[in-house]
Amino acid sequence: MSMLNGFSNSIPFLDLVTPHVELEQELTGVFRRALRTAGFIGGPMVEEFEEAFANFCDATHSIAVSSGTDALRFAIMTCGVQHGDVVVTVPHTFIATTEAISQAGAVPEFVDVDENSYNMSVEMLQQYLEEQCTRDGSGKLISHRSGRPVTAIVPVHLYGQMADMDTILELAEQYGLTVIEDACQAHGAEYFSTKLNRWMKAGSMGRAAAFSFYPGKNLGACGEAGAVTTNDACVAGKIGMLRDHGQAKKYHHDVEGYNGRLDAIQAGLLQAKLVHLAKWNALRRERAAEYNRLLAGNEIVVCPYEPSWSRAVYHLYVIRTADRDGLMTYLKERGIGTGIHYPVPLHLQKAYSSLNYRAGDFPVASRVSAEIISLPMFPQLTADQQARVAEEILVFTTRFTHAQVERAEDSVLLAE
Repeated sequence: MSMLNGFSNSIPFLDLVTPHVELEQELTGVFRRALRTAGFIGGPMVEEFEEAFANFCDATHSIAVSSGTDALRFAIMTCGVQHGDVVVTVPHTFIATTEAISQAGAVPEFVDVDENSYNMSVEMLQQYLEEQCTRDGSGKLISHRSGRPVTAIVPVHLYGQMADMDTILELAEQYGLTVIEDACQAHGAEYFSTKLNRWMKAGSMGRAAAFSFYPGKNLGACGEAGAVTTNDACVAGKIGMLRDHGQAKKYHHDVEGYNGRLDAIQAGLLQAKLVHLAKWNALRRERAAEYNRLLAGNEIVVCPYEPSWSRAVYHLYVIRTADRDGLMTYLKERGIGTGIHYPVPLHLQKAYSSLNYRAGDFPVASRVSAEIISLPMFPQLTADQQARVAEEILVFTTRFTHAQVERAEDSVLLAE
């Protein structure tokens, strides 16, 4: 029985123990296979996972690498982005997005997020391209901010929901840019493409896409792991070399590469879990629908927004409320785990002070980051646990509303 803050009936933010216990035989079988074959680096387990994950994402190729950060960095490096180029992304994401950009030798520039989905705002992207960039004599798009060529867009499929890819791809085509999906939180998420008239999987729409298999993801390894998906054989081949010291074949190095390979054991563990991912994602969607139902009448809480063209997989279930810190403290005192993803937008992080952004530059990202709170979300979350979370939120928000009313009445009395 889990314990949080002394509560025997506590509700963890994330339960990583139960699914591993449930799959213990399958997972330990992977270790036995590795021990009996001494296949620790590369080999059949990696290749089998790559093929299975590519099929899952409806992509032609999948290249397994050592982390989601490596996946995005290698994708950027192989999709035509040159040293010093600008890559456009969002400030409301984990720093790995921008680390991958800068470590690939490029420069991140930001556009604000949509207030409802928290993904890249297509209106702000269009405004950036139209008003903050100019084509030079050769037709290259140049950023006014940095004076550098703009060559790529990295939309982040945040919290398990895809960005508005049709519009982003149309803008990219109009301005001659490459789109690389940051799908590190969106394994199995879908988007209905009006242009293609069908549902599309995360990882199948950009020139390449990056996935993270950090343990807490919808598909998580038992350590660090990542993958790139692409329909471009040339990109796949280059990433295959980059991850393995630039080797075209053993001891023949076409380029200087990296040690970015995925361990065979991790690939085997992921392969064993991948079989269950569609079921786990369906359970997450059910849990999200139940939260939506339970919190529907609460006017102090904003629930996640899922457009008609989206099938989110709810890596995180993120609400907004004015007194975020108060609610988190209240829930913690009652044994309910929560999180914040993410409290400080990237343009305000000390690591990017050299980019010279200011506090008011991206108002939606700044506003959202002060109000968001991630509730417990995992496939094994029970209806009773969700009911208790919702009940405690209702108690807190009722008190919060009463306090607001009392403050307003006190202000009237003082005025009189």
